[in-house]
Amino acid sequence: YERPIFSPRRLVIWQLAKACAISTMFLILIDFMLLLRGARGVYVLFGICSFVLMVLKGELFRWAYQSKLGQAVFKRRIILIGTPEDTQQLRDSIGSSRHELEIIGEFDLNKSPLEDLTSFIHKHSVNTVIMNARNTPLGQIEAAIRSCELEGIETWLLADFFKTQIARASMDDFFGRPVFVFHSGPEMPWARLFKQVMDLVGGLILLVLFSPFMLIAAIGIKLTSDGPLFFKQERSGLNGKPFIMYKFRTMVTNAEQLKQELAALNEMSGPVFKVSNDPRITRFGKFLRKKSIDEFPQLFNVLRFEMSLVGPRPLPVDEVARFDDVAHRRRLSVRPGLTCLWQISGRNDIKNFDEWVRLDLEYIDNWSLWLDIKILWRTIWVVLLGRGAS
Repeated sequence: YERPIFSPRRLVIWQLAKACAISTMFLILIDFMLLLRGARGVYVLFGICSFVLMVLKGELFRWAYQSKLGQAVFKRRIILIGTPEDTQQLRDSIGSSRHELEIIGEFDLNKSPLEDLTSFIHKHSVNTVIMNARNTPLGQIEAAIRSCELEGIETWLLADFFKTQIARASMDDFFGRPVFVFHSGPEMPWARLFKQVMDLVGGLILLVLFSPFMLIAAIGIKLTSDGPLFFKQERSGLNGKPFIMYKFRTMVTNAEQLKQELAALNEMSGPVFKVSNDPRITRFGKFLRKKSIDEFPQLFNVLRFEMSLVGPRPLPVDEVARFDDVAHRRRLSVRPGLTCLWQISGRNDIKNFDEWVRLDLEYIDNWSLWLDIKILWRTIWVVLLGRGAS
């Protein structure tokens, strides 16, 4: 059970064969000692079937990890922090685990300021930082951990400060090394995998169900205004990674240019732009927004694993860059979604960006599959009743 997922197949087969053989002999011995008079052939068949099924399970896990879905859920984009000698040892330990870990870069806190680390994380959409504190002052390590904590970046601290000959740590381990794990986002990797499957299946079902409405929306946009069918904008996704988000166009074609002229009318505090009765919205666009039909093309983003059905709403990249509180970036520690607590809590009544972020962080801190289901259920009624949208 402690072997890596991508152990050599020879080693896996040998370990499983040995375990199944020992288990079979143990069952036969118990049968003999207790005079159960069971058919020995059944025990042998049990051992063979167990071996075959365990090998198939291992191959299934390998396939799941290597698939696009598995990579989206399990693969970690990491930064190695420590002296060049320490990070080289980490690279050697990681070895061929390229399907699980992708080393984005290395960072030495003794030579570069913490601000450079933060900028590097923002630029490369890192989701895990691995620190070796053996040759780095603990004060700098603590500051780096605090910086990652504010942004929702999971931090692994290698805890091999002291070399012991007999005692073994009772903590989690990283390729045989004890580590402290500091995480601010949801754990439960299998629940997150199920959430990804739910996004994929739910996205396909919703796309089929909504396709007639999307066709009507497309025809209505073409008949009522000139310009492209879709509005495409670069938004910040998981860990701030940019992606192109799709919506049905509900505004005039030069809406982005007119945004500067309406800046003084912004009703939302913070970096977000929002105006009631926005003059840039077309007449048919108001109907699409009222019924939330303009959001339907984002189902394609869900199917591309750029978004989830439930999660914090993705913000434009330029608005994320203007966050005045770095703690607000923790909302980027989960995949953005079609709906969230903010949307079902009367988003038009919320004018304070801090309150918006508070709802997003409340979702992150209390995340569960059941919470996603409840939000989806409430979203259905919000959309049907036309509440919260404008």
